[in-house]
Amino acid sequence: MISILRRSLLVLLAALPLMGNAVAAATSAHDLVQDTTTRLLADLAANKEKYKQDPTDFYKALNDIVGPVVDAEGISKSIMTVKYSRKATPAQMQTFQENFKKGLFQFYGNALLEYNNQGITVDPAKDESGDRTSVNMTVKGSSGAIYPVQYTLEKINGEWKLRNVIINGINIGKLFRDQFADAMQRNGNDLDKTINGWAGEVAKAKEATEKNPAQ
Repeated sequence: MISILRRSLLVLLAALPLMGNAVAAATSAHDLVQDTTTRLLADLAANKEKYKQDPTDFYKALNDIVGPVVDAEGISKSIMTVKYSRKATPAQMQTFQENFKKGLFQFYGNALLEYNNQGITVDPAKDESGDRTSVNMTVKGSSGAIYPVQYTLEKINGEWKLRNVIINGINIGKLFRDQFADAMQRNGNDLDKTINGWAGEVAKAKEATEKNPAQ
C-alpha cells in the first residue's frame, strides 16, 4: 500500500491544474477554482489517451494550464527561504522555477491520468476582500477516500495567484522547503548543484514515499 504522503501528492496533481486557464469572467479566487474545474476535466477526458501516448505533450499541457496562475517566483523563494534566495542570481531563480515545475509535472503528473472523475467539490466562497484568501475543496480518490484540499491564494497585480496547498493536513510548501534545505546540506551548500538536480530530488522523494507503507 502506498504511503499517506504518496496519496496526498497524487491528489495534489489531480487538483492543482484546476486552478489554471480560467475564463475571463472568473474574477474571484473561488470562481477561478469553480469555473475551471469543469473545463479541465473536460479537456482531460478528451485528451487522456493522447497524453498517455505522448508524455511530453502531457507535461507541456500541464505547464500551459497551470503555469499562468501559479506564483512561481514567490513559491520558489519560499522553498529556498531567504537564506538561499537572497544569494541566488536572477538566472538561478529562473532556472529553479522551471526545474520546480518540470520535476513536479514529470514525476507526479501521471496522477491526472489515473483520475477518473470520481468527484471534486468546491466549498462556498470565503471573504476575498483582502489580498490573501483560501479556497477549500474535497477530492474523492479512486478508492473512495475523501481528501480535503486547501489552496492559499494571493492577489498580485490585481490577479489571484496560487501560493500554497495543504492536502490532507500535509503542507506542500513546507514539505519542499525542508527538501531543499536537506539537498543544500548534502550538496555542500552548492546552490547550482541543488537547483540543477531538483528534478532528481523530487524523484527521490517519490521513491521514498512509495517504499514506506502507510501508518
